[in-house]
Amino acid sequence: TGQILPHFLIIRLIFVKRFYTTNAVESLNSVIRRVIKKRNVFPTDDSVFKVIWLAIKDASKKWTMPIQNWKLAMNRFMIDFGDRLDDHR
Repeated sequence: TGQILPHFLIIRLIFVKRFYTTNAVESLNSVIRRVIKKRNVFPTDDSVFKVIWLAIKDASKKWTMPIQNWKLAMNRFMIDFGDRLDDHR
C-alpha cells in the first residue's frame, strides 16, 4: 500500500534537500543568539519577534553566496502560493 505524504512534508523534504547547509543555519542561529543575549528582558512576545526579524534582515544583507536552486524552489512556491507571491515574480 502506498502512503501519500502530507503536502507540507513534501515541501519540507524538497527544501531540506535543496537548501539546508549546517554552516548557514549555525551562522544564523549564532546571530539570533547574540541579539537575544544582549537583551535580557523583553516586554512582549512581539518585541522578541521584531528583534529576531531585524537581526535576520541585517544578517541577510551580508550574505554573498546565491541560494542554490532558488529558481526551482521559487517555481514550486509559485505553484503552491502564487497568489501571495505576485510581487516577487
